[in-house]
Amino acid sequence: MAVRACGLIIYRRLQPAPSSKVTDSIEYLLLQTSYGTHHWTPPKGHVDPGEDDLQTAFRETQEEAGLQASQLTLIEGYKKELHYPVRGKPKTVVYWLAEMKDHNTEIKLSEEHQAFQWLKLEDACKFAEYEDMQAMLKEVHEFLCSRE
Repeated sequence: MAVRACGLIIYRRLQPAPSSKVTDSIEYLLLQTSYGTHHWTPPKGHVDPGEDDLQTAFRETQEEAGLQASQLTLIEGYKKELHYPVRGKPKTVVYWLAEMKDHNTEIKLSEEHQAFQWLKLEDACKFAEYEDMQAMLKEVHEFLCSRE
């Protein structure tokens, strides 16, 4: 059976400069793992027994980044599943999209992560080494731009 994990792609909007497009003020939260290759990823984790996928996404975000569900706005209409092998076993990760209500909210990392960054799309794609993660970030950005 495939390992199942869930998480949130979290973004914040900074105050855009008068000359810039609104979408230029969007930054994405990535966390750097403190294990393995120290890769960068949105907050995510394995589904616990009795938990539904969205509950898992919010719990993991709270555990890994210190963000409560009340500090986030879940964005309707975006949900994405990524499928990839981990140590030879299939893994499915389901992501939702959430906006920070207050862009100054402090991020509090768990021991699972050693660093975090708020990144504009181009930099977020550089930090996220995996092609499917880069493609998802671009897709999210297009989705947000289409809603402006």
